[in-house]
Amino acid sequence: MNSQSPIRAAFQQQRATALRLRTSTAAERIAKIVRLRDAVIARREVWYKAGEDDFRKPPGEVDLAEIAPVIAAANHAIRNLASWMKPKGVWPTMMLLGTRSHLRYEPRGRCLIISPWNYPLNLTISPLISAIAAGNTAILKPSELTPHFSTEIRKLIADLFTPDEVTVFEGDAVVSTELLELPFDHIFFTGSPAVGKIVMAAAARNLTSVTLELGGKTPVVVDASADLDLAAQVVMWSKCNNAGQTCMAPDYLFVHASVKEAFLENCRKQLTAAYGVTNDGRTHVPFLAHVVNRRHTERLKGLLDDAMARGGRALTGGVVSVDDCFVAPTIVDGVDFDARILQEEIFGPLLPIVEFHDLDSVIDRINAGEKPLALYIHSTDDRAIQSLIERTSSGGVCVNHAMIQYFHANLPFGGVNHSGMGTASGFYGFRSFSHERAVVRTQLSMAPKLFKAGEVPGWLRNVLNRFITWI
Repeated sequence: MNSQSPIRAAFQQQRATALRLRTSTAAERIAKIVRLRDAVIARREVWYKAGEDDFRKPPGEVDLAEIAPVIAAANHAIRNLASWMKPKGVWPTMMLLGTRSHLRYEPRGRCLIISPWNYPLNLTISPLISAIAAGNTAILKPSELTPHFSTEIRKLIADLFTPDEVTVFEGDAVVSTELLELPFDHIFFTGSPAVGKIVMAAAARNLTSVTLELGGKTPVVVDASADLDLAAQVVMWSKCNNAGQTCMAPDYLFVHASVKEAFLENCRKQLTAAYGVTNDGRTHVPFLAHVVNRRHTERLKGLLDDAMARGGRALTGGVVSVDDCFVAPTIVDGVDFDARILQEEIFGPLLPIVEFHDLDSVIDRINAGEKPLALYIHSTDDRAIQSLIERTSSGGVCVNHAMIQYFHANLPFGGVNHSGMGTASGFYGFRSFSHERAVVRTQLSMAPKLFKAGEVPGWLRNVLNRFITWI
């Protein structure tokens, strides 16, 4: 790497600032978050235009999924940061009676935030709020697939921060590769599991800690006891929002055979009410986002074509316009389990349906795959709900809804294994960007008396054995 490259220069420049910020106060950090929040609000029209220019993201979705989460994250940090930063007293164990201990949350230092294209503003600025709250510097790398958002984010940061504290580098994988060669103190990455493995491998070379917000095949279960109207409304909303380009969107759906037809009819009604009757009309609906680019549209078409070739039937939609980067909201029934649509993360408005008769088969099928970012359960049967939660693993769970777990600032948001590592949101985001430092104080010597040749007298050995048994 060129030692004079702008990236390396910025990284070196942030070193002194990171050291200085170790002693920054809650008031200083809050003031930065307030400025950042207010600047995001003031640029509302800029974000609308960027959303339209990058992938026809409707203004309503920009409000709900880009601007609102950033404002909520900022306000939550502003209200709670002073409390988060206070040293936390820790009770001594029996073995260390007489000591005083506490836990300090200290800045990690120089941080790298690599964000994706599907929610470019939210998934860049929300982690930055956590990084600032924890007292760090940051280099941001937004996605090159949403260039208008990336440019405006760069302008936003340049107006609010000096490069020695926060700066932005735009570009493709070449830029990411150069950044990942540097020994950051923490990396926060949001994106696909495949790229997450690359980030983690690069971090390992420098023993850098990571937070990985990934994805996977999030299942939905609609059992015989479910409120079918509510289930259809939630599933269609969460699947069609941002054209299904959401890491925690429903990826495939299990529905009990006894309610399958009624549930699917409710889904059709939801789509008709929201987007009209014809696929041609839905192509021009202003509040239905398009796919981010031609390559991703072709990938989705390939998934759909493969499903159809394997016996699948499109119950709604089924239309793809590669030139227009449009995929109609599509429910696919009768899909073979070997089909790509049931093996790969979809990340688009395609929803394969799997009929089931007993819950054990659903649990076995979920456990046969990688651990997903979320599990969505539609049921009023507490035993079924509990069985699904206890016998599966996922980053989070929503019962009778979807995706709202992301907006709960008092809960950790994150995946497990293939779907992620570490957590974000509220205090948990602050903690991810902090080092938890243990401090123990005592006025007494805890060191044993030195004996010749390291021998311990028998009477003392007996006392120690009794003490160990007691504690």
